[in-house]
Amino acid sequence: MKVAILAGGFGTRISEESQFKPKPMIEIGGQPILWHIMKLYSYYGYNEFVICAGYKQHMIKEYFADYFLHTSDVTFDFTSGRNEMTVHYNNSEPWKVTVVDTGLNTMTGGRIKRIQPYIGNEPFMLTYGDGVCDVDIAKLVEFHQQHGKLATLTAVIQKQQKGILDIEESGTVKSFREKQANDGAAINAGFMVLQPEVFDYLQDGDATVFETKPLEKLVHEGQLMSYRHTGFWQCMDTAREKEMLEKLWSSGQAPVSYTHLTLPTKA
Repeated sequence: MKVAILAGGFGTRISEESQFKPKPMIEIGGQPILWHIMKLYSYYGYNEFVICAGYKQHMIKEYFADYFLHTSDVTFDFTSGRNEMTVHYNNSEPWKVTVVDTGLNTMTGGRIKRIQPYIGNEPFMLTYGDGVCDVDIAKLVEFHQQHGKLATLTAVIQKQQKGILDIEESGTVKSFREKQANDGAAINAGFMVLQPEVFDYLQDGDATVFETKPLEKLVHEGQLMSYRHTGFWQCMDTAREKEMLEKLWSSGQAPVSYTHLTLPTKA
C-alpha cells in the first residue's frame, strides 16, 4: 500500500522557517519532519511514498536526489585524471519516493486528485506533512479493512487547556471547574486509509478542499470511520511547537516507535 503525504502548503503560521523552505522540510533533530513521518510508516513495512509537493517543491526533490549519497560512506577518486565514486556502506531506507508537483496554490483535495495516476486503483494511506504520531499503523490498516467503509482517519482528543465555565445568558457564572482528562474535542489527526473510490469525491479541481465537501459527503453517506488514538500526536504549526518537538527529540524522549530501532552495524 502506498503512502501519500500532503507537503505543498505555504506554512504561513511558521513563516520564520517556511519563508526559506517547505514546511515539511523544517528539521527536527537534523532531519525534516517529512523524514520522521516516513520513518514511522517504514517501521511498519510501508516504503512506497507519493509526496504531494507544491511550494518550493524543488527542495523536496533535491533532498531525495542527494539522500543516497548523504547516507553513504564514499570515496571520491580524482587521481590520474579519474573522477570516480565508490560507495562503501549505505544506510538509506528501502524507500521508493515519487515527488509530484501538485501546484502552488492547489488545495488539499486538488493535490490528492492530482496524484491519482501515481496511486492507481488500490487503497492507499494519506497524512499531512506537518504532524508526527506514534499511532500503530498495522492496527490502523486492520481496522480499516475490517469495517469495509471507504475512508478511515485517525482521531485524537485536542485537550482542553483551561478551566471550564458554565455561563448564563446574563453573564452569571453558574459553575466552574478545572479541566479534566475527558474534556476536549476529537480532531482529524491525519494518518488516513482510503479506498480508491475516494478520488470520485474530489470534483472541484484544484480548488477542492478535502476537509470540507468530500469528507462531509463521506460522513453523510456513512462512509467515514475514525480510528481513535490515545497516544502521542503533535502537529508543527508554529515555532513554539517546532521547539517543543526539537526538545523531545534531543532529550531522547520522542515517543515515536521507530526511535527505538537499532541501526544496522557496519560490516
